[in-house]
Amino acid sequence: MRYFTLTAFVILTTLSSASEAATIIHAGRMIDGRNDQPRREVSIVIDNGRITRVAAGYIDAGPDDKLIRLIEHTVMPGLMDMHTHLQSQHSKDSYTERFFMDQADYALRSTVYARVTLLAGFTTVRDLGDNGVNSIALRKAIENGWVPGPRIFTSGKSLATTGGHADPTNALRGDYKRDAGPLEGVINGPDDARKAVRQRYKDGADLIKLTATGGVLSLAASGQNPQFTDEELKAIVETAHDYNMIVAVHAHGAEGMKRAVLAGVDSIEHGTYMTDEIMGLMKARGTYWVPTNMAGEWVAMKSKEPGYFPEIVRPKAAAIGPQIRDTFQKAHAAGVKIAFGTDTGVSPHGQNAREFELMVAGGMPPMKAIQSATLVSAQLLKIDDRLGTLEEKKIADIVAVKGDPLTDISLLKHVAFVMKDGVVFKGP
Repeated sequence: MRYFTLTAFVILTTLSSASEAATIIHAGRMIDGRNDQPRREVSIVIDNGRITRVAAGYIDAGPDDKLIRLIEHTVMPGLMDMHTHLQSQHSKDSYTERFFMDQADYALRSTVYARVTLLAGFTTVRDLGDNGVNSIALRKAIENGWVPGPRIFTSGKSLATTGGHADPTNALRGDYKRDAGPLEGVINGPDDARKAVRQRYKDGADLIKLTATGGVLSLAASGQNPQFTDEELKAIVETAHDYNMIVAVHAHGAEGMKRAVLAGVDSIEHGTYMTDEIMGLMKARGTYWVPTNMAGEWVAMKSKEPGYFPEIVRPKAAAIGPQIRDTFQKAHAAGVKIAFGTDTGVSPHGQNAREFELMVAGGMPPMKAIQSATLVSAQLLKIDDRLGTLEEKKIADIVAVKGDPLTDISLLKHVAFVMKDGVVFKGP
């Protein structure tokens, strides 16, 4: 009996000691994602993947605790990118590789892009359009710990109308130019629209992405024309919201953008030719804007490289870049809600933080740019109860850069420390 009692005491003591062990970060400067001023000399206590305490000063670590000293760094919530495509990275081969790559090839390659995204400090992303299931499988692999990568919220296959920006049969020769339908994300009419949303739900998507106007990189002439009717948009939004799925909308042209906002979508992506009227509608309805300045800059640069883009794409790419810069300045000044997004996969993965520089160059204060990639993005995803700020009970997604990004926003391109779910992926 005495042996049993002693053994039980040892086990209970060991368990108690283990439960008290924590990770403690000493942060020289902390941007919490919510307040407009950073705090100095702060301790963040993490246990079981959650922040359990944020304290002034450098608190002492216990004998079993792990101490991470970041006293020369600025510590922030894990960054979020609301517009990525982890399946691919644009190159001269992008228009032909689908004839030579199997689904497994895409899936394995996407793990490389996921890893560099995480190591760049982006612990959460929205993936807005792939071949249908790649990002869903990648999300599962990351959640199961099979591969490192960011937390993914994915739309699966984007929705389009016949011949629209996300119609996978565009520009194929006649015998390949099949009549794609809702299973592949191509709709014509409200009934198709509802079926396509329900198919994304069945596939395991987290949200809906649709292409309300033409696009820059699609093999079609117009990058601006509206491509959904009011009735189709209404059916998509109503059905998506029935399934608690938010709706993200690719839109360059004003008419398609306006129809989407009036239909009640949650975010406009790109928004290149946004008008004052649309800015007013978005403010009144609480619609978020995800600008993707980087994509505009990158396609404009590549449009100058002979032979890089097909000729049907090149003039669209040349026009979009400068226009996005102008639109960003106007929309930010007008007070449109802006969430951080890059369209990475157009530009190379891992370079997402270039967007911060472009936002600041467009007139946004550095703190607001950082908040757009933390709290504001979490609010767009409706996960701000658990992510987006460094506060007690929040998930421990934490990144750090050496120095002060409020005085030099380019420092965010050199993230030195990455923690996701309380696990350190990069740093000391």
